[in-house]
Amino acid sequence: MSVQAFRPRAGDITEKITINLGVVDLGQIDLLVREGFYSNRSDLIRTAIRNQLATHSEVVRQTVARKTFVLGSQHYSRRDLEAVQAAGQTLQIQVLGLASIAEDVSPELARATIASMVVLGVLHASPAVKAALADRIH
Repeated sequence: MSVQAFRPRAGDITEKITINLGVVDLGQIDLLVREGFYSNRSDLIRTAIRNQLATHSEVVRQTVARKTFVLGSQHYSRRDLEAVQAAGQTLQIQVLGLASIAEDVSPELARATIASMVVLGVLHASPAVKAALADRIH
């Protein structure tokens, strides 16, 4: 029997955010939760955000197509970046969702192969790689 590591899909990965709300807005949210419209504050906020994203989905789709973003999740392994380096090329990474750089990628390899990086969402990389690319992340 073999065991494989679970790799979550980009839609399954969540990030915690903090928002500031006025007391009246917060009171209205609590009222809707108390009346049973939502299970908790987070449920209402997630629903509101999804509704706004659905409202603007065409703009998102057009922008992703126009700016050639990867939509979802994109992972860069050490092997991927070594192949880019061997070919004498560099990457211009544009991701809407999750971009991840493997933990075994050195800061030197990252700088040698990544010319620029735009991540609208989440970037997972070692602190050393993030520091090495700081002037290239927009």
